[in-house]
Amino acid sequence: MERTERMNLLESIEKERASKLLVYITGDRTGLETKISADIFPFFHKHLIQIGHQKRIDLFLYSTGGMTIAGYSLVNLIREFCDEFNVIIPFKALSCATLISLGANEIMMTPTAQLSPIDPSVEHPLGPIVQIPGQAGGRIAPVNVEDVNAFVNLAKEEFALKEEDSLKKVFELLASKLHPLVLGAVQRSREQIEFLALNLLEYHCKEKSKIQEVVNTLIRKRFSHDYIISRREAKDVLNLNVVEPDQKLTLFIINLFSGYNGIMKLDTPYNPETELSTTDSGTFSFNRAIIESCNLTHVFRTTKEIKRVQFQQPGIPISVSGYQERILKEGWFEEDKI
Repeated sequence: MERTERMNLLESIEKERASKLLVYITGDRTGLETKISADIFPFFHKHLIQIGHQKRIDLFLYSTGGMTIAGYSLVNLIREFCDEFNVIIPFKALSCATLISLGANEIMMTPTAQLSPIDPSVEHPLGPIVQIPGQAGGRIAPVNVEDVNAFVNLAKEEFALKEEDSLKKVFELLASKLHPLVLGAVQRSREQIEFLALNLLEYHCKEKSKIQEVVNTLIRKRFSHDYIISRREAKDVLNLNVVEPDQKLTLFIINLFSGYNGIMKLDTPYNPETELSTTDSGTFSFNRAIIESCNLTHVFRTTKEIKRVQFQQPGIPISVSGYQERILKEGWFEEDKI
């Protein structure tokens, strides 16, 4: 999709909504995933300064999540520039993106739009190490906050452990597998996500009991962080202020998302062999996140050098093909060519 067509779609949505539109896409292309993070604020601020204070600002949002505090801060930043803040979800708005949506006055969801639970995971320097075949040292595995709580509840409820000594042994076992500082970080993260969600939902709803119930459901009652919340469940079960776009607006939203999908190749897994094709080396650029408004675009881009190489594995006489990758440049760039 050409830039002119994309800008026309953006303006068409603004006209239909009587709003100004901000776009935030973090890519989930397999192998090139990008998350919501704190580096976005200077760029969002530039867009908001250009837009100026408005009665209504809509955030066109696609993301599988990221830093919860960054999502919370983004809502507060945008609200400094408008009287009414809404979110438009073409497809995925998961985890931290769901948290952002809770801070909107209304959530516009297409038929394919998705929300998710907001229970966070903690990545701590003292977290458990997972060994990866072919890699030395392994990597730190994230610890899901509700998984820790579920282990304790398993002991209490399913195995009916109620004596102080029994529960003490359960905690000692847990502490032997997870560093005590990691457990402390898990508890703080659990308290923080509830605090952030409660605060944001006050923009969305004024009923205290309803706010608490929604937060409990999104943190504790859907059992898996991978659970998908459909438009119908968001509206009829969670009782969120969900708005369904009409056929004309739905078409604008889906077509605009299709344009970003083409720029970022969201549905094409990254494969160095595909990038190299018939060459043995080359330099390639990958668009991994976008912040956009009318006539202003910022792109998070990674530029890599990729080489096809042959190497020997111990005990195997035949050489094996592989790839060397080196990041040459990475960061946010202002862009008016895409």
